[in-house]
Amino acid sequence: MQTDTMIPVHEFCIHHKLEQSFIFALKESGLIEVTMTQENYCIPVDQLPQLEKIIRLYELDINLEGIETITHLLDRISQQEQRIVELSNQLNRYQSDE
Repeated sequence: MQTDTMIPVHEFCIHHKLEQSFIFALKESGLIEVTMTQENYCIPVDQLPQLEKIIRLYELDINLEGIETITHLLDRISQQEQRIVELSNQLNRYQSDE
């Protein structure tokens, strides 16, 4: 992965006034990806939307377990919404055939 698509963890933490241990706890719980490049831990740019949602929850004083639960439930809701759209499209296709 190119380094221009990565953000060093320490820079991200300085900008957001976070402890690096929080980022590594998120990594350990599987909520985000962190990779090692040239002896620096980095966050892939495509992880930023997810990470920013998590930070907003953290700023609301929600603990890591709560963040894991909320993230899991939001993912399930998103999957269900996608499935509803698929089923709706299939239904519309069958109704237009009549």
